[in-house]
Amino acid sequence: MTIKAVVFDAYGTLYDVQSVADVTEEAFPGYGEIITQVWRIKQLEYSWLRSLMRRYQNFAVVTREALAYTLASLGLQYDDATFVRIIEKYLHLDLYPDALTALSAMKDRKLAILSNGSPDMLDALVKNSGLDSVLDAVISVDAKKMFKPSPEVYALIEEALHVPPAEVLFISSNPWDVCGAKAFGLNVAWIERVSPEAMALACLESETLPPLTMFKILRTQMDELGVTADHRIHALAELPALVSGIRS
Repeated sequence: MTIKAVVFDAYGTLYDVQSVADVTEEAFPGYGEIITQVWRIKQLEYSWLRSLMRRYQNFAVVTREALAYTLASLGLQYDDATFVRIIEKYLHLDLYPDALTALSAMKDRKLAILSNGSPDMLDALVKNSGLDSVLDAVISVDAKKMFKPSPEVYALIEEALHVPPAEVLFISSNPWDVCGAKAFGLNVAWIERVSPEAMALACLESETLPPLTMFKILRTQMDELGVTADHRIHALAELPALVSGIRS
């Protein structure tokens, strides 16, 4: 059996969430990195908490709430224009440099995004980055009113693409997402952009860990949840060869 659909997580996988640091540093000199990391951690945490609490709000709301928490917790004052300018960066995140080439090389398969992002956020981001020219579908968890890694969310792939899980390869750089997709029953490839060896070296080089290093320790290393990826790669550029070689 061959892979008939390749489905991508968006944030952190196709799009570099760290690229928001440019606008946060511009708005709050000296605080850009800590804002970026705390914001992303709380954004994910709020998505999971809202799912558990069954008090769903879409990802645009979650993203605003997480930023408001971050700025308040750091004691930073801001006006509405500054807040909006930072939030709008999520509609213009940097695409990883190898993303468009990798996806274009796999156009013989169905290509899609499955993301926590709300439909309006995703539609703008995909259009602004030019990925709308290669994607067959952009799937938002908003249809289920629940966030990844809830199993109901991964079922949206078959509903949208009409391809069974056994013929889908799901791609994510987020370990919690990898675990969720694999537990659901998808074939999964993890993009391991940061190795444990690199983390160990970074810790040795500084007595006080910078925010980005701490974020990478917490959010880029594989979780211990009893499941793991079928494939491990280090960049999107490796995907076309991997997909071509998969037989199950």
